[in-house]
Amino acid sequence: MNQNPLWLALHLPCFPLEANAPLSSPSAVVEQGRILIGDDAARQAGIENGTGVAAARMLAPAILLMARSASRERTAMHHLACWAGSFTPRVSLTHDTLLLEIGSCLRLFGGLERLVAAAKEGVEAQGFTVALAAAPTPMGAEWLARGGRSALCADGNRMRGHLETLPIAVLPDKAATSLALFGATTLADVRRLPGAALARRIGIDALRLMARAYGEMPDLRADFNFPERFSLSLQLPASVENAAGLLFAARRLTSALAGWLAARQAGVREATLLLQHGQDETPLVLRFADLTADGGRLDRVLRERLERMSLHAPVESLRLEATDVACHPGRNLALFNDAHAEQDAICALLERLSARLGEKQVYRLAQHDDHRPECATRHAALFEKTRPGEAAALPRPLWLLDKPESLAEVDGRPFRHGHLKLLAGPERIESGWWDAREGGDKAVGDVRRDYFIALSANSCWLWIYRECRAPGGWFLQGFFS
Repeated sequence: MNQNPLWLALHLPCFPLEANAPLSSPSAVVEQGRILIGDDAARQAGIENGTGVAAARMLAPAILLMARSASRERTAMHHLACWAGSFTPRVSLTHDTLLLEIGSCLRLFGGLERLVAAAKEGVEAQGFTVALAAAPTPMGAEWLARGGRSALCADGNRMRGHLETLPIAVLPDKAATSLALFGATTLADVRRLPGAALARRIGIDALRLMARAYGEMPDLRADFNFPERFSLSLQLPASVENAAGLLFAARRLTSALAGWLAARQAGVREATLLLQHGQDETPLVLRFADLTADGGRLDRVLRERLERMSLHAPVESLRLEATDVACHPGRNLALFNDAHAEQDAICALLERLSARLGEKQVYRLAQHDDHRPECATRHAALFEKTRPGEAAALPRPLWLLDKPESLAEVDGRPFRHGHLKLLAGPERIESGWWDAREGGDKAVGDVRRDYFIALSANSCWLWIYRECRAPGGWFLQGFFS
């Protein structure tokens, strides 16, 4: 348990509208026949919160009105909670606010200001307007964020000073109405009133809320439970006919996946984005060269795949599933020559090339069970799972010639820019009797050879062989480094 808790509140003041984004403008969300919230264009037309539907249509005939959807808001909040796992495993939710306990992870992000800036940027990148504040109590942080204070209070005294300036509107409506009759306008005015009489006037529940906000009473609330398996859906507000137009909505899902992986200390090798068209669906598989929890890599592969995809039908909803997940604990960073960072950069490049050119165009070499040097390797798909090969018992060169080079024989010894000195051998390789085809990339047929390691006149180590079948002769197969 963190002895010095610090809570970051991310309040979403336009959440009922933005949970359905993107929408055409002007647009507004309707609840019980009145405007709950409208976008900037609707407000510029004179439409305010509480305006009737008929009046809104008169003020802006082209306005798009959408009924408030509690299910969409719950789904969007669930996605944001998963995304918040990138910062902390302790997340608590209200209907329009995320509360992140960040006291134990400030050093990881370089301090409070940097963490807050990263959280703000992440929320806005998903299309949400955010007001934020930090305080030692979750209720205090939430009230400061709702009040638009943007205060970052790392200690209780500073938090209490900011809370005193908040209007009584942060309290429940009934309590705020009663307090207004006394002439109270801020929480500081309320705190100066006698406690016993105040409890009779506004109720004990309102006083307990204040006590929780000021840290005078424990604020016990349930943490968000990250699901065991990642499978999130997103209903689109309108059908999308262009695959590239799905990128903004799909990024909400990949951001949630990155946070879920961070909270689970896991990485993903493969994820599937399902594009749903009515009763049909199109799978879009996202593969990665190694385990990753990097949201940037997820987004880059997603963008490359969507930009090169043609839809056979409009897409109505999306679902992202993590299909190959494994434990991926954190690792120490190096001061110089960070091999892990270099490896990650190479893997990210290979993933983008594969997504852009096609998986069959990007491959790697893998071992193949064959003693013949020409057949000992094969092309393997970048994302193919291969078993690790055992180290060869005998030395083998890394550089093999495409076609063995014929060598002269002088005085009974192989000759290449001078006589070659045989250092090791012979090693007999006699194999391939089942593969008697001529030509081809790998079909070299039956071979009977005696291999040697030789030293040339210019001190190069060579791998040569003597052909055992007629007409015989010496050949250069490869070079040792």
